[in-house]
Amino acid sequence: YKQASFLAGRLGQRVASTAVTVVDDATLPGLLGSAPFDDEGVRTRRTVVIEQGVLTSYLLNSYTARKLGLKTTGSANRGLAGNPGVGHGNLFVLPGQHSPDDIIRSVERGLLITELIGFGVNIVTGDYSRGAAGYWIEKGELAYPVSGVTVSGNLKDILMAIEAVGNDLEFRTSVACPTLLVGAMMVAGR
Repeated sequence: YKQASFLAGRLGQRVASTAVTVVDDATLPGLLGSAPFDDEGVRTRRTVVIEQGVLTSYLLNSYTARKLGLKTTGSANRGLAGNPGVGHGNLFVLPGQHSPDDIIRSVERGLLITELIGFGVNIVTGDYSRGAAGYWIEKGELAYPVSGVTVSGNLKDILMAIEAVGNDLEFRTSVACPTLLVGAMMVAGR
């Protein structure tokens, strides 16, 4: 066990914008991450990870909970071999009050990301870099399609820069997020 996360030691601290609440809930019926028990046989539950920007819980299996002096959150996840690790059920950002159209209209100049490509997240440092595609926004309107760009930054900064959360949460996998308005983020490409 290594406290290898940019959120290590931050329980009870503000780690995101007050607009952000993140929940893990394996009890939601019919979703891909739903299960009555985790891979250690512990009953799953709803865990609020971040509440209005404050880190309120980690996702924990029995081992990590014991190491931190906390209780398991029913988040054990077992692969084909080895001991159970920590996983999630249905992990999502709670929807906000803003429609995606309202969020787009509020942007003077920016990028609406509709697709992220690859995996470029360092969970230890929070450094983030991924390929992206979407639409360029000018004066609150979609101006033209964009592809072949890279978005990058640090998750600490990105989470704090979220200005609005959309009302369009939709589960396609076990991780879901509505439209987010991020005030500032590095975008590179043509």
